[in-house]
Amino acid sequence: MPTALITGASDGIGLELARIHAAAGDDLILVARRLDRLEALREEILTSSPHKLDIHCYGLDLSLPASIENLYRSTSASGLQVDYLINNAGFGTHGPFESIPWEKEASMIDLNVRAVVHLTKLYMQDMIQRGSGRIMNVASTASFQPGPGMAVYFATKAFVLHFSEAIHFELKRHGITVTSLCPGPTQSGFAQAMKEPGQAAPSMLKSKQIPRSAEVARFGHEAMMHGRTVAVHGFMNRFLAASTGLFPRALVVRITASITGGLSK
Repeated sequence: MPTALITGASDGIGLELARIHAAAGDDLILVARRLDRLEALREEILTSSPHKLDIHCYGLDLSLPASIENLYRSTSASGLQVDYLINNAGFGTHGPFESIPWEKEASMIDLNVRAVVHLTKLYMQDMIQRGSGRIMNVASTASFQPGPGMAVYFATKAFVLHFSEAIHFELKRHGITVTSLCPGPTQSGFAQAMKEPGQAAPSMLKSKQIPRSAEVARFGHEAMMHGRTVAVHGFMNRFLAASTGLFPRALVVRITASITGGLSK
């Protein structure tokens, strides 16, 4: 059976993607900082699944370069073939750029950008040798415009989108597809994790109308399996993403700032 490696698998979209792949009978390599949560998910899946699954859990902080090298060496030494690479791990920060500690911004860049590139670089070599494979990099609707109040986060997701589109073009001749999943605000632990002391979460993450992680995960999985390059979840999100090029950049930035809470006082 195919094997899916999913980062950030302990919560939100990553957790739901693990359930989807398990339901399809795929073996799993689950990666997140919280090993206890991964092991609980492993037990849940093995208890409920009608399939005989092989599930490996790695409690690693992928913002650290050594963790990525250790993960690849461990999976390779164990003879694990990664058919689906899902780079989902990531986090955001909220607040004026000058108020966010550099260490947190640097860690976010390392996880949201460098880890995605590094894991893709490592595992795609094996996919090229086999002539097959699917990669999903989780970007965001934040990829399509600058985001005052979440400046570095928006920039990291723009990188993920552009990187994914470029390597999809490069790798398709090897039988490999790369999908950039671009969800909007989603019900998960993202909002709580991004809060700075004394800062409220952006209003866009407080709405009760935002989709559940399971819905976004199903959409992303289907897009990956069909080899779609860019998959924006939700009609309104697709409309807004397409319309950003129709307005002056200064206006786009101001509108985004009104949503993220990044307006100058």
